[in-house]
Amino acid sequence: MVPSFSGFYPRGTPGWSIVASNSGTNPTLLPFGVVMAKIVVADDDADIRDLVVFKLQQSGHEVVPVGDGEAAVDACRDELPDLAVLDVMMPGMSGLDACRELRDDPSLAGIPVILLTARAQESDIAQGFNVGADDYVVKPFSPRELASRVAAVLQRSGA
Repeated sequence: MVPSFSGFYPRGTPGWSIVASNSGTNPTLLPFGVVMAKIVVADDDADIRDLVVFKLQQSGHEVVPVGDGEAAVDACRDELPDLAVLDVMMPGMSGLDACRELRDDPSLAGIPVILLTARAQESDIAQGFNVGADDYVVKPFSPRELASRVAAVLQRSGA
């Protein structure tokens, strides 16, 4: 988790924010108008999860990483994030099931969801959108593209 120190501005308010790096040195100053978001990232592959977390933190977001769908739903209940990025194929509760559960819970239904998966068939993508995903990113993916898609979904959602 990346702490932010934004003076008198609450999270999500445009203004200058200082975001500490993971090592606690070389903080990043985010310019006026940049909005930090809280994002739950669920992927059972630790390497991919770490890459996504790193890229999103580098973009100034607060990230809550988890390893499976059930933990993602729990984190969404506890944290009320601005976005969830869910791997589709995880042990236990899949990303599709987690997305479906978020959409079925009135208090969580408004959380935008990006599905991140190696499943690239047209029917897989359609299934992702049918359960309520806002976007679908196929692995392997460009971290820069993922960051751009996250920014676009957050902007569309008003987060």
